Amino acid sequence: MLSKIPFDLSKIEDEDLDKQILRVAIIAELDAINLYEQLAAMTEDENLKAVFLDIAREEKTHVGEFLTMLLMKDEEQEEELSAGEEEVEEILEGEEEEE
Repeated sequence: MLSKIPFDLSKIEDEDLDKQILRVAIIAELDAINLYEQLAAMTEDENLKAVFLDIAREEKTHVGEFLTMLLMKDEEQEEELSAGEEEVEEILEGEEEEE
């Protein structure tokens, strides 16, 4: 993403604006996590690696903060997140039964 909002927020309905802003913030944090972890993997300097990984962990906290706010504002998102968790559990249970 690298600091570019992937869509035009001016076209979002007012009642959905905060939810979309939070989704953009989550995307930005995930992008930052990916970048910092890749940079950490590339460097051979252990101090620099430690700093990148520490910052990536902080970004993961930010994802949690933004996701918490999104779930407070979007009831459907909360329901679908739970539904997704249940689907994964069912898939994994099926995989265990096959073994």
